[in-house]
Amino acid sequence: MITYEYPLSERVRTLLRLEDLFEKIMHFASAKGAAEHHAALVLLFEILEVAGRADLKFDLVQELERQRQILLSFRNNPEISEDALSGALYEIEQASTQLLAVQGKIGHYLRENDWLMSIKNRVAIPGGVCEFDLPGYHYWLNRDVLLRQKDIEAWLMPMLPIRQALTIVLRLLRASGRSDRLVAQRGAYQVMLGGRNYQLVRLQIRKDNHVIPEISAGKLAINVRFLRPDMTQRPRQVETDVEFDMTLCNL
Repeated sequence: MITYEYPLSERVRTLLRLEDLFEKIMHFASAKGAAEHHAALVLLFEILEVAGRADLKFDLVQELERQRQILLSFRNNPEISEDALSGALYEIEQASTQLLAVQGKIGHYLRENDWLMSIKNRVAIPGGVCEFDLPGYHYWLNRDVLLRQKDIEAWLMPMLPIRQALTIVLRLLRASGRSDRLVAQRGAYQVMLGGRNYQLVRLQIRKDNHVIPEISAGKLAINVRFLRPDMTQRPRQVETDVEFDMTLCNL
């Protein structure tokens, strides 16, 4: 199955972008090649831009506290495992504490690093980080792999509380919905919202269906069209029925 997610709010859109960026940077940072470490720095700059929203930290702290209060209401419920509840509360409290400990604007220490900012400015230029453009960066890429990994870890570590917090919020969001098996007749399906609010749409489609979803949402309905992938021209809607799973999520 292939999972597709579509955010229905700007906040969730930002969290999904950051989740994707953090997953990629952890992959490239753990590698050993200079090209992979260059990719890690580019991702670090992207995280800096996306996480630079002034209200992101406040939003995450607020959501964690809201979820903590909800979990506290389940205390002494015989149908809820006290051990599991205590573990979830501890995880949320730890994430919130670490997030509140982040001083100043997210990533401010990166913006104060002139060497990193010189690379960031050149990265936006096609071919702009050649050795004749940035000899100091070329020197860094040729340093011992362990030294490069140590540098990347030091630059990334202060932003990991953001990753921990958004991971918890997205996990709770994804678990909030119920999956329904549906059929899109002639490749199209519509869900009327009936005044209900959702933050995330999740679709799961079998790989052998060979289709991709196009999702649009308004105040009244969510519309899904299934298209046939085409790497040479614009994809077209399929004319056959498509079976898929849909989960509508909201915290």
